[in-house]
Amino acid sequence: MKNEDLYRELTDEELVEQIVKSKNLVFFEVLYDRYSKVVYNKCYSFANNEAEAQDLAQDVFLRLFIKLSSFKGNSKFKTWLYALTYNYCINYVTRNSSKQIEKNSIQFEDYNLPLVETSKQSLFEIKVDRLEKALNLVAPEDKMILLLKYQDDIPIKEISEIMEIGKSAVKMRLKRARERIIIIHNKIR
Repeated sequence: MKNEDLYRELTDEELVEQIVKSKNLVFFEVLYDRYSKVVYNKCYSFANNEAEAQDLAQDVFLRLFIKLSSFKGNSKFKTWLYALTYNYCINYVTRNSSKQIEKNSIQFEDYNLPLVETSKQSLFEIKVDRLEKALNLVAPEDKMILLLKYQDDIPIKEISEIMEIGKSAVKMRLKRARERIIIIHNKIR
């Protein structure tokens, strides 16, 4: 068995430890192989363009390599990487004013609709194509928390760690994000 095959058997945390200690890029390649598709898909969900998503994913991995020594193991590596990816993508979207997501976003406050109406409709009843459109129209922070919970199936506790807020705050933000996306969905019919 080659050394590279042995490296693949290491846990994420063991790989990080080895990368920080030795700066050996073979260990980083293993991490990259494990998470490149997931990171790319997350970036694509914010960029909606393959070339931009590839650029964002490469930037995330560059930042990851630079920041690996700051990983303390207080959460799973996967959770920490998700936080890094989502935060980088949100910063990208919010600082890039030419992005279509910002030009076309619908201000929730403009609707003056009572939130009670959303109780009639569940987030799970929304059709996928309309949901994608609505996700592109909500604030990046709402999109992030919804994707973490419903696409990535990250538990509330881990979302709390990623966002560095309490579990009750996560639950409230999820509730509000669900309500906003349902309202936006109903407006784009």
